[in-house]
This record gives sequence, C-alpha cells and structure tokens, in this order.
Amino acid sequence: MNAPSLLSDLPSGASVLILRLRSIGDIVLLTPALRLLKEWRPDLRISVMVESRFRDLLEGNPYIDEILFPGKPAWAPNLVSRLREVRHLRRRRFSLCVNLHGGPTSRLFTRWSGAPWRVGFAHYRGASAYNILVPDARIILNQPSLHTAEHQAAAFFHLGLPRTEIPRAQIFSGAAQRAWWDSRRTSLGIEPGQPYAIIHPTAAYKTKEWAAEGFAQIGRHLERSACITPVYSCGPGESPALDAVEKASGGTVKRLQEVSLGGFAAALSEAKLFVGNDSGPAHMAAALARPLVVIFGSSSSPIWGPWPRLDVNSAARVVQNPFACNPCPGDRCYQFARPECILSVTFDQVKSAVDEVLARAA
Repeated sequence: MNAPSLLSDLPSGASVLILRLRSIGDIVLLTPALRLLKEWRPDLRISVMVESRFRDLLEGNPYIDEILFPGKPAWAPNLVSRLREVRHLRRRRFSLCVNLHGGPTSRLFTRWSGAPWRVGFAHYRGASAYNILVPDARIILNQPSLHTAEHQAAAFFHLGLPRTEIPRAQIFSGAAQRAWWDSRRTSLGIEPGQPYAIIHPTAAYKTKEWAAEGFAQIGRHLERSACITPVYSCGPGESPALDAVEKASGGTVKRLQEVSLGGFAAALSEAKLFVGNDSGPAHMAAALARPLVVIFGSSSSPIWGPWPRLDVNSAARVVQNPFACNPCPGDRCYQFARPECILSVTFDQVKSAVDEVLARAA
C-alpha cells in the first residue's frame, strides 16, 4: 500500500490507533486533524492514546471513538502495567497505527501494536518501528514554517486525507464538570452572570513566565476598568506562583487550583477573558473560543500561538517582544542573566492587548 492512498484504501470499519501521549497543547492541537479524519471517513474507528492525566482533553469529543492509556511508567514493577496494555492493543487488531509523539514509550506501543501499517515521522529515532515514514511536514504543505496544528495534520495529509482548511481546535466540558464549576464559582463569591477572567501566571519554564507583579496589575485593571473579576489559576504544584501574585496584589486573590482539566475547561468556557503565558491552558482557552491574550517569551508564537492563526478581527492577541535568540530551548536563558524575552514585556503592552480583545469581543 502506498502512503498517499493508505487512508482511502483502509476497509470500512477499520480501526486506527493514534499516539499523542502528552502534553496539553499538543493534544489540544491534534483535535483539528481528528475532526478532518472522522468527517472524511466516519466509518473508521478512531482510538487515541494519551496519558491518563490528559483524558479530559478528549472526553466528549465526537470525532474519537475511544481513549486509551499507556499504563503506568515503564519501570519495574510498573513494566507489567505497560505490557498488559500492549496485549490489549494487539487484541484490537488495529489496521493502522500513527505515532505523533515520537518518544520511546510511543515507539514501544507502535512496534507492538500489531498494526500492519505503522507510521511515524522520518526524524523519529528507532525508524525500524515504522514501515511508513512521514517526511518533513514543511515539505508536505510546501511552507517554510508551520503551526503545530498544521504539523500534526500534515501527517494525515501525507497518508491520503484530502487537503483542506484545518479547522479550529475543540475541547468539550460535560454536565458533571459544569455542575462542579457552578458550585466552585459560588464558593469563590462569583454570582451567576457575573463576568470573570481566568488569569494563568504559570508556564513550563521561567523563560515563559511573565512577572507576578504584571499579572497582579492586570487583575486590578480588569476589576477597576471593566468590572471583571479576576480568578487566578495554576496547575498541580504551582501554588507558589499564585502566592507571588497575591503578595504583589497586596491582598487575597481568588484561586482556581488543584482542579481537573475537565473542571478547568468548564471554568474557561464561561470566562469573559483568558490572560496567561504561552502554556497548555492558553490552548484550552483558544479551543473553547474564549477571548484571550497570550504572553510569549522564549518560544515561537507562529508555531505555538493560538489556533487558528490570529488576524485583526480575532478576539485574541499575542504579546511578544522580538529577540534575535528567539526561539530557544527555554529550559534556561542562554543569552542574558535573566530571561529578558518574557520580562521585557510591559504592563502597558498587555493592558493594551486586553483592552483591544475586550472591545473586539463586546
């Protein structure tokens, strides 16, 4: 079977396994490709494997038939858990396995999936695990650079998915999550219908984290100028970032922490605005079509910015200052004593973006 006809030649009802184990942004930005594939071949049974902590990002997605998990980390005694999942996969008789992750765990599941067609990008290590290699996505789409959503969709275009406009990402919150948020919102002192903003001051690296003082100022601006209540959010183990914002605010702030991704999505879905760093929650906000402002530092906003790409009519803005060293790995600043890329962003820049977005969304 040739790669350009692989998807169209799969028999009706064939099972397809897609591996995208983590993280929030990557999984959210996979959903446009899943939609294109399922709308074109609704007869295919689409299974997506992610780490269990990310399942809420795919729950309720109408373009997925099944969410699978890789088991516990593959060191003894948890290796037994991984091997058990491998046995489960082989019983499902997948016709096709597409690895969009590329790491050793996803390579193991690809190799032992039992699928006769095993697909991975040509730059992945362990090429012997695959019998179809996808070339550089930029070559497939004939573009010098790509957004991550385009990169993931390009793999399916190479396999025969008809090329078309890539839709927006989507996530869904269920009734249970919305009911949870109704209760949590009340406990935060936010009445039904009262406008609030989710402000997310954390990110994976310090080179992506804007100053706590800036986020505190934005919260005050929203309260005083727009009558929007700021709610500050963080992920597991990130509460010190909210402590810093609270200290900079000079008073107690409303916190949304230690919540599931599904509960967070429910809170985002009703927010008047999202303001935060380049992070997974920013992609969740974009997927829920919320007005948003995203502050960028060490990473590339053309590659990792909100999807679909922003234009002057979007109720969304990216704030980023140009630096010759951008993008960089981000784990530390390789050029300066501190990450100037993110810390050079001023309150006035973010305030201007916030005001523009709120005016556009009105």
